[in-house]
Amino acid sequence: MKTSIATVSISGDLREKLAAIAAAGFDGVEIFENDFLAFDGSPRDVAGMARDAGLAITLFQPFRDFEGLPQPQRGRAFDRAERKFDVMQDLGTDLMLVCSSVSPAALGGIDRAASDFHELGERAARRGLRVGYEALAWGRYVSDHRDAWEIVRRADHKNVGLILDSFHTLARGIDLASIRAIPGDRIFIVQVADAPKIDMDLLYWSRHFRNMPGEGDLPVTDFMRAVAGTGYDGYLSLEVFNDQFRRGSAKAISVDGRRSLTWLMDQVRRQDPSLALAVPPMPDRIKVEGVEFVEFTANGDGGQEIGALLGVLGFIEAARHVSKHVTLYRQGGINIVVNTEREGFAHSSFVVHGTSAYAIGLKVGDAAAAVERARTLGAELFIQPVRQGELEIPAMRGVGGSLVYFLDAATDLGRVWDLEFRPLRDTGDHGGVGLTRIDHVGQTMPGEELPSWLLLYLSLFRARKTGLVDVADPAGLVRSQVIEGLDGRLRLTLNGAESRRTLAGHFVAETFGSSIQHVAFLTADIFNTAAALRSHGFRPLQISPNYFDDVEARFGLDPLLADRLRECNVLYDRDDNGEFFQLYAPAFGEGFVFEIVERRGGYAGYGAPNAPFRIAAQKRLMKPAGMPRIY
Repeated sequence: MKTSIATVSISGDLREKLAAIAAAGFDGVEIFENDFLAFDGSPRDVAGMARDAGLAITLFQPFRDFEGLPQPQRGRAFDRAERKFDVMQDLGTDLMLVCSSVSPAALGGIDRAASDFHELGERAARRGLRVGYEALAWGRYVSDHRDAWEIVRRADHKNVGLILDSFHTLARGIDLASIRAIPGDRIFIVQVADAPKIDMDLLYWSRHFRNMPGEGDLPVTDFMRAVAGTGYDGYLSLEVFNDQFRRGSAKAISVDGRRSLTWLMDQVRRQDPSLALAVPPMPDRIKVEGVEFVEFTANGDGGQEIGALLGVLGFIEAARHVSKHVTLYRQGGINIVVNTEREGFAHSSFVVHGTSAYAIGLKVGDAAAAVERARTLGAELFIQPVRQGELEIPAMRGVGGSLVYFLDAATDLGRVWDLEFRPLRDTGDHGGVGLTRIDHVGQTMPGEELPSWLLLYLSLFRARKTGLVDVADPAGLVRSQVIEGLDGRLRLTLNGAESRRTLAGHFVAETFGSSIQHVAFLTADIFNTAAALRSHGFRPLQISPNYFDDVEARFGLDPLLADRLRECNVLYDRDDNGEFFQLYAPAFGEGFVFEIVERRGGYAGYGAPNAPFRIAAQKRLMKPAGMPRIY
């Protein structure tokens, strides 16, 4: 699989773009004309930069409003083409993208356009060049790849071929079976992009909202299966117009792009094994069987305060590490680790982020396979020296400098609690309050990072994404999207903070990028749990009485149930499948939250309608700016 990306897809000047594209592992680059025109060097300078970076220049684009013009515009169009050919020869690329005309002067007619392309092919051939024709979804006369292919077919010139772009085809809902009828050697390059489903003008949608394959809602995999069915074996190139990407990190977006293509073609290979595809071999997406642990880092005082809070929540101090200042707290199937070591990665994380949840451990079927797939997808792996007798638990870097560990039951990794921890004999009554397992983990990040982590998790795990939700914080919106394992054992809520004034934005800013802000525990009976918590001295987050009056009226609740909600400060939501109950502990640190939930029936959401009210309650308790932290 040969990969390419258009320079318009990422931020920076041309030199920065080429460096980022090469570092991400692409084989080639499309030079977008505006990037070239803004560069103060010659075409030969650009060719040298690309060559030094190990990149082939796959095409020069775009050449607009060419076909079907009357004279004298037609003559000027060919003159313009000759000038582009001059630049191409100095750039060292042999392919120019010609997009279907939107000119009001253009005349319709497939034969007229085919005649123009035959002559353009003759001129290109004299220079050893090729031209590829692409149907823009908003083209004046040609907006369908089937019409573009018919023009190329009638042009009947070996130097004229078709360029396919997934967005232009999928945005118009064109039958993908029509692609399979095109000979693969007549397709000169394939461009891919995804996009969220938005009902808007096609041109505006394309220019501002495209994203990487897998980040949006279009059936890009089906598109590529159709392309692969033609026998096409050329470059697979990203052309992504996105306002957020163009102001983000060129390096990060390039890595995302390369990862998206690797995952895309892995899906194509798995869905259609009969196709002969040059795709990097890697294990299948990883099934996550649950969250094995969440680990906090703290100093001595912070560790004691977390331990005290966990005690109030019904956890017991179950075991201590054989050689480190690490304590294991347990309740039901939940493991919470508190690390107060003064060296190693945990301590480094504390120095940067303060007391924080800096790692999660995921229980998977095969930890080695998880690491291998992560490596192939370009994730940053993590290795830390271990002491004699300790397990080397495979891990990758996560959001905000956090870690994601992988454990399985087939190796000693599944016995980590027995091998590395000594149980505490005198634990007394465990005092559990009915918490059974971790329901979901919330990770908070700057808004521009949300698509990147969504893409990594989806490409790595056997999971699906929910729709994007705008969570209303009193100080602004937070974009939220959930990654769910197909069996519900993995739930990661990803929250992108745009404003520092929101609770999520405050958390990211004040913890210097720490990611895990929220851990939700599952209970089978929220009211029994609330009663048990009261006996432990638990004081829940206080929700406004106005909320409960509204909920009672809005859902037509039984007054007895409404009174229990008020008494226990439990939030409520309901959909067609079931009911959802939420109980929050007051936030500690810079906004970390423990939540307790009960799911009844088939409710699969996360209580998003309740977010404005619990956030308002949490912000009422936040410390004023400049005050010391209270854990």
